[in-house]
Amino acid sequence: MLERVHDAIRFHPTLLELAARYRFAPRPVALARGNEKGRVERAIRFVRERFFAARRFADLADLNAQALAWCAGEAAERPCPEDRERSVRACFEAEHPCLLALPPDPFPCEERVSVRAPKTPYVRFDLNDYSIPHTHVRRTLEVVATLESVRILDGAAVLAVHRRSFDRATQIEDPAHLQALLDHKRAGRGHRAMDRLHHATPSAAKFFARAAERGVHLGSLTRGLIDLLNTHGAADLERALLAALREDAAHLAAVRHFIDTELARRGHLPPLPVTLPDDPRVRALTVRPHRLADYEPRTEDPADEHPDDRDDDALG
Repeated sequence: MLERVHDAIRFHPTLLELAARYRFAPRPVALARGNEKGRVERAIRFVRERFFAARRFADLADLNAQALAWCAGEAAERPCPEDRERSVRACFEAEHPCLLALPPDPFPCEERVSVRAPKTPYVRFDLNDYSIPHTHVRRTLEVVATLESVRILDGAAVLAVHRRSFDRATQIEDPAHLQALLDHKRAGRGHRAMDRLHHATPSAAKFFARAAERGVHLGSLTRGLIDLLNTHGAADLERALLAALREDAAHLAAVRHFIDTELARRGHLPPLPVTLPDDPRVRALTVRPHRLADYEPRTEDPADEHPDDRDDDALG
């Protein structure tokens, strides 16, 4: 019941759908009056003591199989509460011709929960995390769960289907979701690098087009040009790209050759790249430069020598 004011009762809509499917009427009892449904409570106690007590099972499927066998065996052979002379099985067989047939399709009993996907491609359900496509993060999705599976929906579209896990703090992942996320991140890094090159060097677009015509691996070319941009600057890289285009040599080795040639013409040594660790304490460190003259070797005055040292030299 969702609400109750005296005899005015608002039932849960799913309960009314279940009652309509199997043609029964829900009958409420008074609040906190367990004696009004004593037969239900007694049946729960019977199941707890006669089925669950000291029972072993491997998993949920094994437990359900044992429960069905127990219902068809021991539970069916117990005395009927209204006729102790007959068993439950015998009473059911006598009443069976008078009962309505079950509907052809069972009532859907999936658990439905609305969840909010965070910025990571997972949704949490029943203490576990299930993967989703990275394109659907930061959205409100619906989880439809059975004892065997967990489906994740975006409206009518099925985003993911996973096996149901009854563990805790476990990640259940679809390898296709992880691979799609990895491909997306790689493509994003490539686009950012290409945009940086195109903004820094106007000739980069023409150079890449010429390299693609010759079958050059564009990923390796992009990484190499980014390294040159970091070590030599945009002006030197642009001059090297123009020189390579004039020679129709659209490959990384040619760009490096023209950069080194220009540095040698100006009498400069090739710069050495300095790779810093990702530790923020190192990257934020400020180093105060010192005069190189402070490091020149100083000539010691013979008078500063210790007398014992002079005696040792004389003996030697």
